[in-house]
Amino acid sequence: MITIIRNINVYKPEPIGIKDILLMGDKIAAIEDKIHINLNGLVEVKEIDGTGKILVPGFIDCHVHILGGGGEGGFSTRTPEATLSSFTTAGVTTVVGTLGTDGVARDMNALLAKARGLEEEGITTYVYTGSYRLPLNTLTGEIMKDIMFIDKVIGIGEVAISDHRSSQPTFEEFIRAAADARVAGMLSGKAGIVNVHVGDGPRKLEFLFRTIEETEIPITQFLPTHINRNSELFEDAIKYAKMGGYIDFTASEDPELWEEQDGEVSFSKGLKRILEEGIHLDNFTLSSDGQGSLPIFNEKKEFVGIGVGKSISLLVGIKDCVFNENIPLEIAIRAVTCNPAKILKLNGKGRIERYFDADLCILDEKSLDIDMVIAKGKIMVENRKAVVFGTFEE
Repeated sequence: MITIIRNINVYKPEPIGIKDILLMGDKIAAIEDKIHINLNGLVEVKEIDGTGKILVPGFIDCHVHILGGGGEGGFSTRTPEATLSSFTTAGVTTVVGTLGTDGVARDMNALLAKARGLEEEGITTYVYTGSYRLPLNTLTGEIMKDIMFIDKVIGIGEVAISDHRSSQPTFEEFIRAAADARVAGMLSGKAGIVNVHVGDGPRKLEFLFRTIEETEIPITQFLPTHINRNSELFEDAIKYAKMGGYIDFTASEDPELWEEQDGEVSFSKGLKRILEEGIHLDNFTLSSDGQGSLPIFNEKKEFVGIGVGKSISLLVGIKDCVFNENIPLEIAIRAVTCNPAKILKLNGKGRIERYFDADLCILDEKSLDIDMVIAKGKIMVENRKAVVFGTFEE
């Protein structure tokens, strides 16, 4: 399968101007001003006109409840499993699955099976082993074995801290799990990342600061998520990022609503602050918490309502940055492309480079709406229609 995308404005994510892109199978074969190819009709070459369009790497959603999430308000509040089209129509070509609060009714066997199913359907998938609770329930019985011997397992999490729904782990439990993840990552060539769910408790990032101060585990071993859930936590996250730590924003389909209703810091305003503080451009990511519940609690910690995360919130966040905060596109899209690829050691992902995977999004140059999504060299979305089992779905 050979595809040429012609005359398109390319963001690697760094902008490199109008180019032609040659795709051969599931890889990017060439990036040139003009590509000429003549196979004498022996192989069909598909050509895509990119005039008036922008080409960016396919989005990496690095925190998704692919089995569904929720349940904090009872069984009727469990959210459904993710579908292929929920990712592809949002520009997502790589997904990292996690369990979350419920590691009982949902388990690692089901999570891994769901990830493999999505991979068979056409996108790339990885998973974290474990859930909110420590000690972790793993597939093999040991953190190190899961990371070293199960191909899709790249780290642990989401381990919950500073949250009334966590297992209230001791600091010793926390650093032991982090140490095992780190060494297993080193031995297997994986990230061994510790994905940390941070709640709205008063301790905020205390465990992470203590880990840096009291142990030899490097700050880059952790990716705390939901760091924009309130302004106090975000200030802690800014301090942490200035020390060299990674931070993960949770996206929202309606940033203004959640900012007003729940005190969240929107990704766009948070990223603007990161730029003002001089934090390294490699150190932030944006994930959707897709299919996870967004539980709403009152001041007594009583459940009063629920929302559901969606991957389309990534694009909403990117647009908010560009159109409302005047943040350059090449900076905003780092959060869902090269940054998560680098932090999670996802080789061949997150950039438009020769020999990298042909995971690409074509966006409208003015609106940044999705026009086409290509995963592993195959067209998954065309003119906002998702390809599902060989057919098109609105």
